[in-house]
Amino acid sequence: MWSKAGAAKMGGVVKASLSNLHSARMLEQHFRPQERLQDLELERHIMEFIYSGEDSVTFMNPVTFEQVGIAREMIGLAEKFLQPEMELPVEFFEGKPVSVILPQIVEAKVETTAPPIHAQQDSAFKEATLENGVKIRVPLFIGPGETVRVE
Repeated sequence: MWSKAGAAKMGGVVKASLSNLHSARMLEQHFRPQERLQDLELERHIMEFIYSGEDSVTFMNPVTFEQVGIAREMIGLAEKFLQPEMELPVEFFEGKPVSVILPQIVEAKVETTAPPIHAQQDSAFKEATLENGVKIRVPLFIGPGETVRVE
């Protein structure tokens, strides 16, 4: 008689998405609670954002003045919130940049939106375009030229 391990018989399983640091390929993996993974030693350096190019974003180490190009895909949509001279931690593995630690909250100026309305509703929103081109929803009382905090 054959018995298959069903979901109830497997116990706890942790599902993880893993990223290969060299090839950037993603892999879905399941682990049992008793399995342990080896910690990687990452170097962390504070780097200054300089500019965005076609394929990469360039950061400079303010101590050594060494410049490093980081693939735009690694930063994603948050690239639009990078500002010149912004200092961010960059993690390196075997001398290569593997991640940029972005701030959880950034400030940006509203470029265009409908005129502010001081209504009784606190939960009503309208569309606004920020100076970096990103479109977000803001409360009705926000007007053009105002600075908002974006998570």
